[in-house]
Amino acid sequence: MVFSSANSCCSSSFSTSSIKRQEGRLLRKTNVGLAPCAHFFAGPRAFPLKCSNGHLLPMENASGDSSPVEVPIKQYNLSPDQNMTTVSITVVGASGDLAKKKIFPALFALYYEDFLPEHFTVFGYARSELTNEELRNMISKTLTCRIDKRENCSDKMEQFLQRCFYCSGQYDLEEDFKKLDEKLKQKETGRFPNRLFYLSIPSNIFVDVVRCASHCASSPIGWTRVIVEKPFGRDSESSRELTASLKQYLAEDQIFRIDHYLGKELVENLSVLRFSNLVFEPLWSRQYIRNVQLIFSEDFGTEGRGGYFDSYGIIRDIMQNHLLQILALFAMETPVSLDAEDIRNEKVKVLRSMRALEVDDVVIGQYKGHSKGGKSYPSYTDDPTVPSNSITPTFAAAAMFIDNARWDGVPFLVKAGKALHYKGAEIRVQFRHVPGNLYRRNFGTDLDKNTNELVIRVQPNEAIYLKINNKVPGLGMRLDRSNLNLLYAAKYQSEIPDAYERLLLDAIAGERRLFIRSDELDAAWALFTPLLRELEEKHIAPELYPYGSRGPVGAHYLAAKHNVRKYTKAKNTLILQKMEKNW
Repeated sequence: MVFSSANSCCSSSFSTSSIKRQEGRLLRKTNVGLAPCAHFFAGPRAFPLKCSNGHLLPMENASGDSSPVEVPIKQYNLSPDQNMTTVSITVVGASGDLAKKKIFPALFALYYEDFLPEHFTVFGYARSELTNEELRNMISKTLTCRIDKRENCSDKMEQFLQRCFYCSGQYDLEEDFKKLDEKLKQKETGRFPNRLFYLSIPSNIFVDVVRCASHCASSPIGWTRVIVEKPFGRDSESSRELTASLKQYLAEDQIFRIDHYLGKELVENLSVLRFSNLVFEPLWSRQYIRNVQLIFSEDFGTEGRGGYFDSYGIIRDIMQNHLLQILALFAMETPVSLDAEDIRNEKVKVLRSMRALEVDDVVIGQYKGHSKGGKSYPSYTDDPTVPSNSITPTFAAAAMFIDNARWDGVPFLVKAGKALHYKGAEIRVQFRHVPGNLYRRNFGTDLDKNTNELVIRVQPNEAIYLKINNKVPGLGMRLDRSNLNLLYAAKYQSEIPDAYERLLLDAIAGERRLFIRSDELDAAWALFTPLLRELEEKHIAPELYPYGSRGPVGAHYLAAKHNVRKYTKAKNTLILQKMEKNW
């Protein structure tokens, strides 16, 4: 049995041609035939929904057609005066850290800013025995009034909590999901039901939950969607096996594989920056760009949470998903439109054009204990949840290449690490030298220090700045390097939404552009699986680096090998501190 799923996808136009483009999608069947979504959306009281690109939802049914499908309303206990829709959001694994710290706060933020539909219910599902009040008390501790409209935040918080309910049960028992289904139906009575399941649980029980929910808790006539958290397998084989297992119960467009980095504001801004500014798109190629760096850095280690990390390592945890997804968005060709499938098609082309990684172009490291300023920092293997002989990398740097006409020969240096000297994530684009530069004598022998560089700082303190050369005021000819900067905190007064807010909103709206398709996943694992197998089969030991340092020395040699100029964080930090102080 496949989940019922009335297809509704964001579109900027509701024309016949835009609907026709979607006719190839899989028809979902329920025990009463095709899901009749449009019939009930059509009423004047149906709530308006927007996805994160600002477009209203088309009113479509499961076949991709906008025309109504007549279904006897009485059969579903609906009356013509109560033809409004409702969305039931079930957080599976509701007692876990991710649910408490990210998912419930994101749902509250959406509710506070009126992005959720008028009628919705939030259910927590987990093995813990909790009452509704205990669940509300638990999640209330993580809800914050950080949003702009603060005057009635406490009232809105109480209203949100009254829509939160709890159901306890095992993850592999259909009887328990039948209990959940009954509770969902009690809240859905008289309205057209749509259901979203967020699997905030370990990946080894994904299939059990999907099986039980499919058989016992899917919406009988509306759409049912499932958000799946990473990791999506450990390699190509396990990833394909997981996808095949999920597809026993789900259609591909019901699976929303979430990578929260794709929901970050500056990642979202990548395509806007490139495709809506004439100054950038002509330069976005091997002709003008010398190298691209994608950097993820944390200034803390695992500290008691190494049990999960040790079975995956930094390559699987960060590089294969977060950074590779950003790389694909950065390097893709111009899509035909902003439709989800058009964007994802271009991302897949990039991934399939990339060379599989080889050991010679990769450096791995693991942080060791270090003392600084009278304070001692532990090594990775000091973590009691990590085996004392572990060789799992906590740092990795890789030179990646895209073998197509736009990027041939341009190194993409991808770096990710824990226990480094700062916390942040950014994209750095180093441009080539100006041919025959008239001012080369003023620069001296090191032209690399004076090439243009575009920096997109994803986190923290989001910013975009372009490094340019200019003349210092005065009678002489002294050149200086300056930043043309966009510091988000200075330019925009509104709060930047959390990535989970954007992704949850899009999942409810049926917008898939920021979620990972199965062929994207296959292409991503194909790049890393041979490398991971070689590292594990040959037991290649990582290079040790001190806690709080810039990482292993080998990473600097790798950068030099591909003519990537060393990035001096300290200088940049001072520049940005001055910018923020002036603001």
